[in-house]
Amino acid sequence: MKQLNLGGTNWQASAVALGIMRMADLSVADAAKALEAAHDAGITYIDSADIYGDGASERKFKDALAASSLSHDDFYIQSKGGIVLDPARSHDGLVFGKRYDFSKQHLLDAVDGILSRMGLDYLDAFLLHRPDPLMEPEEVADAFNTLQREGKVRHFGVSNFGVQQYLMVQAAVDQKLMFNQLQFSAAHTGMIDAGMHVNMDDKWSVDHDSGILEFSRRNHVTIQAWSPFQYGMFEGMFINDPKFKDLNAELQKLADKYGVSKNGIAVAWILRHPANIQVLLGTMNPKHIADSAAGADVQLTKQEWYDIYFSAGNVLP
Repeated sequence: MKQLNLGGTNWQASAVALGIMRMADLSVADAAKALEAAHDAGITYIDSADIYGDGASERKFKDALAASSLSHDDFYIQSKGGIVLDPARSHDGLVFGKRYDFSKQHLLDAVDGILSRMGLDYLDAFLLHRPDPLMEPEEVADAFNTLQREGKVRHFGVSNFGVQQYLMVQAAVDQKLMFNQLQFSAAHTGMIDAGMHVNMDDKWSVDHDSGILEFSRRNHVTIQAWSPFQYGMFEGMFINDPKFKDLNAELQKLADKYGVSKNGIAVAWILRHPANIQVLLGTMNPKHIADSAAGADVQLTKQEWYDIYFSAGNVLP
């Protein structure tokens, strides 16, 4: 498995990570199989959040890890906090937030809850989960210092932050914000579209992301790409979707060339970008985990990368 230097440091981990958002729906035995498959594929990084399954995914992870042949020593484990769920606001099985909360006490309580549910003594990384407009950066700094001093968190980052939000928090905290989780895939390319359509007035020129990709490269922030096979936040996967006929044809052509799956090529497409991006898989299917992780060892040519971009309906100015 290809390795990345995370956050501009010498800390190395797998270019593909496993997210456990859907682990709550599995039996302990099946969850253990997912972890074993990830480990066998060379994945050394686990991503979670305290709201996944309203905590059930993290509890299932604890039981699955104990039921497997693995331990914390086999994975770097990361989680996120800062969203307060409201069961009254739900849709299609998804529970939405009541508020975001970056107060010191909430962040401290969030980490304690995560450690308890996952059966851990510490987290390798803890991320602020979506920006709270009411955040007091000094409170975040106090929380981070306490968590680091008490040995509960080793590294820190953010999720879905824009440039100015990142800078505001980074200016207040002593620790380097090493990560930013952002949605990115061959069918969700906003972070690169606007950069190629500067001074244009077409739909690709609209910058929704405040130059976060270029900012992250300059400041050695590791982007963790979530939903690498989806074309919208909840719309669905583009793999095998007839709405993405050309994209799937291009992925299949390259999958045949390199001897991997279409999922693997979709992963390789993200990793071909020089921004040192880490791909977060969300599948719990052992075969899908292995098939997708295999893409980390595929090096697409520049033209192949552009051909995938074009096949998703994009153009160059």
